[in-house]
Amino acid sequence: MSDLPKSDDSVAQWCKDAFVVKDNLLDKHKENDSFGDGELQDTGRPLNSLVVVISWACLLIFGALKFFQWSSILSSWKGLAFSAVGLGIVTVLMQILIQFSQSERSNRPMLSKHAKPPQ
Repeated sequence: MSDLPKSDDSVAQWCKDAFVVKDNLLDKHKENDSFGDGELQDTGRPLNSLVVVISWACLLIFGALKFFQWSSILSSWKGLAFSAVGLGIVTVLMQILIQFSQSERSNRPMLSKHAKPPQ
C-alpha cells in the first residue's frame, strides 16, 4: 500500500497501467496458449482442508447410514421412492444454485451517480 500513488489521478493512472499490462499478458496467452516462459509453481492444497473435508464426509455418511438404519425408511417401496424423489429435488436445487453462482450469469456492478464509466 505504501508503494501506491497518493493522489486520485495518480491512482487512476496506475490502475489503467495495470490493466494494460494484464490485457497484454492475456492477448499473449491467447496467441501462444501460454502465460510466458516463467516456471510453473505448484501451489498445492493445504493438508488441513483435506482432513476437514474427509472428516465431514465421514461424519455425514455415518449419520445418514445410522438414520436410515434407525428409521427403516429404505425397507419399503414407499421409502425408496421418497428417498429417490428427495435426492432428485436436492440435485435439481444444487444445479440451480450452481448455475446462479457462475460469473457469466452474475449481474454487472452498478455505477454510482458520481462514477465515470470505463472508457
